[in-house]
Amino acid sequence: MVTASYAAWMLEQEARALLTRLKRVKPFALHETMLPAASLLPAAQTSIERYLIQGRHELKGLIQRYIAWLRGPSGRRATPAHAQRLFSLLRLRFNTVLTQFDLFDDALTQRSENEVGVWLAGLEVVSADALAIPGYYYEVPPIICYLDRGIGAAIRRVRTRLPGGGENPVAVIRIPRERMVGSGVASSLIHEVGHQSAALLNLVNSLRPVLQGMKRGSGVYNMAWSLWERWISEIVADFWSIARIGIAATLGLMGVVSLPRAFVFRLSRDDPHPSPWIRVKLGCAIGQALYPHPQWQRLAQLWETYYPLTGLDVAQRHNYEMLQATLPGFVTLLINHRPQSLRGASLAEALQVQSRSPWQLQTLFSIWRQRPARMYQASPVLTFAVIGQARADGRMSPEQESALLGKLLIHWALRSTLRTSVDYSARPGQPEFLPASSYQQNRSINYSFRRMT
Repeated sequence: MVTASYAAWMLEQEARALLTRLKRVKPFALHETMLPAASLLPAAQTSIERYLIQGRHELKGLIQRYIAWLRGPSGRRATPAHAQRLFSLLRLRFNTVLTQFDLFDDALTQRSENEVGVWLAGLEVVSADALAIPGYYYEVPPIICYLDRGIGAAIRRVRTRLPGGGENPVAVIRIPRERMVGSGVASSLIHEVGHQSAALLNLVNSLRPVLQGMKRGSGVYNMAWSLWERWISEIVADFWSIARIGIAATLGLMGVVSLPRAFVFRLSRDDPHPSPWIRVKLGCAIGQALYPHPQWQRLAQLWETYYPLTGLDVAQRHNYEMLQATLPGFVTLLINHRPQSLRGASLAEALQVQSRSPWQLQTLFSIWRQRPARMYQASPVLTFAVIGQARADGRMSPEQESALLGKLLIHWALRSTLRTSVDYSARPGQPEFLPASSYQQNRSINYSFRRMT
């Protein structure tokens, strides 16, 4: 017969063993090795460390109180089964703390990879730039990026529930490794940023009642409006990407959803993602509405030659005809939507899409060919838009694009590091983008850009 005192002793040993293992979970700043330029931005690093430290502190207190309870009169009177049940709850909480630690550890460990770590830091600068819009409608949360297998990106938004409970302190964006490095990575990245922006602005909830009203009065088009409502979360994210980087967003989307024909035409009321075929057509329609230009019609026709509607059964053909018939009205509704969170501005007005017209992007590219230093002074999102437009126009090859963007990601990461260092911020009279010495170091990038273009 096992005595209660033996059971209490054994459980105390196990609880103390938890404490020793908990002490070995150190802050990331003490065990992650990386180049300074690959580091997280201070806001992200601080938010993660504070969240995890608080979790460890709370767990340590629970374990210590459990040990004190075991040693006290209540613990001595408790049955072994009751004491074991309380300990099992502690172990579950311990594993939750480790799960949350590993969630961020997986992202931070890549910071030590050659080149990749600095590229990720550069992508975080791009993400923050894509999330920030004039008007101070919300506070831009910290963002961290990491690479993973697969063809699709994903985001764990800030303040969403983490495994085991608690609110996520930062936005975590997973990027497909196969998208590194080209303008397609911006399409995936800024689409996920669009999900975060939509949550901060409550866009999906403000659009759903409008779409439900359209559905009720649509008659034979009821099915189409039901699907637009079902897909609105992904559509808003696509809209954000097109509004920020122009045709690069739709070209990047085509790269992701160019799948076997059966997948491209699959319509499901349970899937929050639009059917790939209509999603690309919608992207072209949004682009045409925001930035009228022949390129959008040309791209839509190209997509139709890849995946012609011929061969679909009668029901499928009817569904796509209904979606295409309602597409112009849906795009108009989306562009002119004025949610309360934007204080009377429409989505197009808030995002200032007039600065992304193809002609302006083409003009900037021509200027940058002659004066590459201006490219470094532009915002990262605008730079991606210009380079993506140049790719679409055939003025830059995929090889040139990859080489240039790889160097720019390093440049943006370095800029961010210098801006956040105390020594640099205290020095007056320095250029906004990089100190003079860094311009000298980037002469090779200037020369390479001239050769490419």
